[in-house]
Amino acid sequence: MSEQFTSSVDVAGVRNFLVGLQARITNALAQLDGQSFAADHWQKAPGELLQGNGITQILEGGKVFERAGCGFSHVRGPKLPPSATQHRPELVGAPFQAMGVSLVFHPLNPYVPTVHMNVRMLAATPADGSPVVCWFGGGMDLTPYYAFEEDAVHFHQTCKEALTPFGDDKYPRFKKWCDEYFYLKHRDEQRGIGGVFFDDFQELGPEQSFAMMQSVGDGLLKAYLPIVEKRKDTPYGEREREFQLYRRGRYVEFNLVWDRGTHFGLQSGGRTESILMSMPPLASWSYQRAVEPGSHEELLTKEFLPRRDWV
Repeated sequence: MSEQFTSSVDVAGVRNFLVGLQARITNALAQLDGQSFAADHWQKAPGELLQGNGITQILEGGKVFERAGCGFSHVRGPKLPPSATQHRPELVGAPFQAMGVSLVFHPLNPYVPTVHMNVRMLAATPADGSPVVCWFGGGMDLTPYYAFEEDAVHFHQTCKEALTPFGDDKYPRFKKWCDEYFYLKHRDEQRGIGGVFFDDFQELGPEQSFAMMQSVGDGLLKAYLPIVEKRKDTPYGEREREFQLYRRGRYVEFNLVWDRGTHFGLQSGGRTESILMSMPPLASWSYQRAVEPGSHEELLTKEFLPRRDWV
């Protein structure tokens, strides 16, 4: 394991940033959509495996977003679940606390891509009495249904700009990590065009590692809103809508089969309704579907989904 850092982590400061980030993002989306988010403030009941609280904010049936969910949670538990210790065997059974903001926005218009972002901190106390181990994780990725080169370049350029102050190696490293993580192994297919992803991160020390997480979180609106503004009024028909629902099925498959965050939440006794708010309201599957040669749908699957460098 890389060097641990401990008490200098400002847990209250991390929480304040995350709550503020959730508010800034949902306020911006509500203004764009014209519909407010419903806020569900929740508290784990005494006696439950996890203790803690959070705010789940959800917008459904909007003019721009069919479903947009953005949740904050801060929980404590008696021992880390298997999904959090698969690379850290020395922390098996360690008590922990975790906090983060996670969002998935599913647009109504098929020409607007789905976006996902998560930023989080996790701290664990080893059973052998050694110092508290704390690390950060996060990232954002884009899942278009129809391919636009300038949108992909803009999204990745914004991700790069968020990470460059913390080292020129961070964007290429985390971009590769994102490509490898958001991959449907059972289909040999990427979920979307990626972005950046990092986990178990502590190598810059507490303050700078937290600052890097903040920069990624603050980059979401810069990366995504210009794309939404550009595409949200594009005319579409039944063909585009049907293809969008088909591709959403891939999104569901990844979240349920491969996503560590979903597994962590369910394994640790998290709040199921909040964990599964990332699911689209509608999705579809078809048997051995083929795309029409030379079509816009083929452009997405043949040219955009395979891993490539965008900036």
